[in-house]
Amino acid sequence: MFRWLAINLRTFFLAFALALAVWVIAVTASNPDETQTFPTPIPLEFVGQDPGLILTGKDVPKEVNVTLRAPHSIWQSLLTGESSIHAVVDLTGLGSGTHTATVQLQIAARPVRILAVNPASFDVTLEAQMSRPMVINLILSGQPATGYQAGKPTLDPAGVTISGAESVVSQIDHVQATLDVTNARQNISATIPLQAVDKDGNLVSGAALIPDNVTVGLSVVQQGGYRDLAVKVMTVGNPASGYSLTSVSAFPPIVTVYSANSSTIDAMPGYVETSPLDLSGATQEIQKQLGMTLPPGVTLIGEQSVAVIVGITSIQSSRTISYSPVDMVGQANGLSAHLSTQTVDVIVSGPLPVLDSLLFSDVHVQVDLTGLVPGTYQLTPKVSITKQNVIVESILPGTVEVVITGMGTPTP
Repeated sequence: MFRWLAINLRTFFLAFALALAVWVIAVTASNPDETQTFPTPIPLEFVGQDPGLILTGKDVPKEVNVTLRAPHSIWQSLLTGESSIHAVVDLTGLGSGTHTATVQLQIAARPVRILAVNPASFDVTLEAQMSRPMVINLILSGQPATGYQAGKPTLDPAGVTISGAESVVSQIDHVQATLDVTNARQNISATIPLQAVDKDGNLVSGAALIPDNVTVGLSVVQQGGYRDLAVKVMTVGNPASGYSLTSVSAFPPIVTVYSANSSTIDAMPGYVETSPLDLSGATQEIQKQLGMTLPPGVTLIGEQSVAVIVGITSIQSSRTISYSPVDMVGQANGLSAHLSTQTVDVIVSGPLPVLDSLLFSDVHVQVDLTGLVPGTYQLTPKVSITKQNVIVESILPGTVEVVITGMGTPTP
């Protein structure tokens, strides 16, 4: 038995090697290896970082590109997300200072060969984390409206905690919020983002502000002797016949007046009148600067006039025109045509002044017989009007009967 094994062992191993080679070739042919760069960068995951340290530096990458070699089926698994790829940087045991970090790829699928990682390593800087409280400086930009004064602002909260790398936090001189009060006439309540600023007034980034905004309350009160009044536009006369007044607007709609005698200001109604604007015979929009009519001792603050826009439009109406005879065009030679009716009523609409001036000669009604052979037809008349802004609303009757015959054929 042992002698038989010794004689045939070499043959057995040779056969086994041949079978294995055939199997490998068959598998490789059906599932060939492919070399590719993964189509999307892999995000970097930092682990093991000391909670008392902060990772700093502008050159630290956030993702890496990887080139892999794997069978076709494995690539399909990676590309469809069935198998995951993780790029990990282990910071375990690293203290303050600059260190060289190496990227480690973790791939769930097998077999995969890692050919390249870009970048494969890079420098990281770890700094001690620092936190400190600071008060909030409120900056008011602009000025309230004339005659108004801003009171003392309130901040909620009044302070903020800044946190970040020691090198960043040490640059911060103060934390500020800016509130625009330009032309303010009433109390202000607004939530404003906070900004960290160095001693030169430059913004500092990279530090966390907790909270990152502040609610500001500011009272705005009117000073004695000043008062805001609505503008009342005074008009005289009427637009031309057939036209109507559609709107009257003043810009600005509110003006500020002042008097050293506060009782005079208090006695005024809630409005101030403009000088009269004459609308007599007007047929279109009017734009004009008008002065204000003020009691003695009262002055207007700022511009001494207001822009007034008066909208004027024509009154819309309708009219019925009986047109006769209806014209026939396009009639072929050797044919005659007979209309069942020679008169149609045309209902038109438009501006009243235009309709009042509309003449019979401005309207044309015709029936087109182009290409028609002898027979009886129901045709729709076509209306044309030479006046602009006139719309044809309807034609009565809507169709007319036309009988076309030869010249020698009696007309029914």
